[in-house]
Order: sequence, then C-alpha cells, then structure tokens
Amino acid sequence: MDFLKMMKQAKEMQSQMGSLQEQIVEIEAEGTSGAGLVKLVLNGKGEMKSLKIDPSLLKEDEGEILEDLIIAAHTDGRVKVDAAIQEKTQELMGGLGLPAGMKLPF
Repeated sequence: MDFLKMMKQAKEMQSQMGSLQEQIVEIEAEGTSGAGLVKLVLNGKGEMKSLKIDPSLLKEDEGEILEDLIIAAHTDGRVKVDAAIQEKTQELMGGLGLPAGMKLPF
C-alpha cells in the first residue's frame, strides 16, 4: 500500500470517527428489570434520559429492592447501548478497507 493511499484512508477515517461520535450521542436504549417494573432509557453517552417505576414498588419497606432494580435496569440499558455502539462502529469501519482484525483505539 502506498503512502498517499494510507494518508487518504487516515483522513477518511478521521472524518468517519467524527460522524460516529455524533451518531453515538443519538443512540438510545431501554433497560428493564423486575419483569418490566423498572424501565429507563440511556443515550449513547450513558446518560439516563428517563426512568419509570411501577407504583407497586413505591412502598416504604421496598426501598432496597427498588434500588437494586434501578441498578439492574441501568446495567441492562448500558449493555444495549454498548452493543449498539459496537454495531455502528463495525458498520462505519467496514467500508474503509482496513485489514481484518485491526482494532481501533476505543
């Protein structure tokens, strides 16, 4: 591969990475726990955009259970966001002609 072609690919990759970062912010995923009693939505940056708690969990002696369910729903949402980011990254980088198995620094 010649140097000019490599430089062109590097510039294209830089442009694609900027586009990817913009797309990541727009990703949203719902995390759930407790058979849907707790639901939340996270964006691609991991920020919580909404939280819904079934009223049946809002009892005085259910606080610890509710806390655990919120954490579980957040973890579920984060896993889904990470999977969506990975998928977008693969889609975007697939067209750049990079060598198979090349890992990117993120």
